[in-house]
Amino acid sequence: MNTSFKMKNILLVEDDNDIIKLLNLHFKPEGFIVDACNKAIAALEKIKQHNYDLVILDIMLPDMNGIELCRRLRQENISMPVMMLTSVADEADKVLALETGADDYITKPFSVLELIARTKALLRRTEQNKTSGKGKIQLTIKELHVNKEKRCATLNNKRLDLTVKEFDLLFMLAENIGQTFSRLEILEKVWGYSFAGYEHTVTSHINRLRIKIEDDLAHPKYILTSWGTGYRFSDEN
Repeated sequence: MNTSFKMKNILLVEDDNDIIKLLNLHFKPEGFIVDACNKAIAALEKIKQHNYDLVILDIMLPDMNGIELCRRLRQENISMPVMMLTSVADEADKVLALETGADDYITKPFSVLELIARTKALLRRTEQNKTSGKGKIQLTIKELHVNKEKRCATLNNKRLDLTVKEFDLLFMLAENIGQTFSRLEILEKVWGYSFAGYEHTVTSHINRLRIKIEDDLAHPKYILTSWGTGYRFSDEN
């Protein structure tokens, strides 16, 4: 067993028994305890009852789409990290999984060694975020108020209806007021990766955020474009 890695509890939501056996076989020597479940509804109950460190979630399940299960977890403010298992052919599912609140994804067929490495990296990022999260909790910029602890944002005293990633993106930009981030940098900070080809995920989130917080989309006062570079949160009074 790898003694340098603390034992972690994983819920594997997967209806393929061969994959369940394979991951149990390879994850245990690496210091993971794997609890398996083959249906989404049963998984939801398990997640509410147990404090898992990570959920590995297949998209194709017999009773509910894995993306819908991820959406329900985030709607109920269940913040444990989620790794999605997706089909190679379903490119749109990858983007949708990230936009729904998944923290990472890996495509089938996958390398077990890569899955273990990605799992460890995701858990390290989660621990780092917990540590760095002890800084700023509330931000106020003009009429916009953002509370990280409550995961609540209001504009002109009206609560904004934001998805998980929209909130994370808003807080990251507002916390670094005036600093320009490229779309790849935003992918790394908000989604946990910087894979070229997925920059449109950032663009679509920026566009949706602007619709929700800007009075005039042609002349935004909060989220500005740094032409040829990326985006920044306005530091103008």
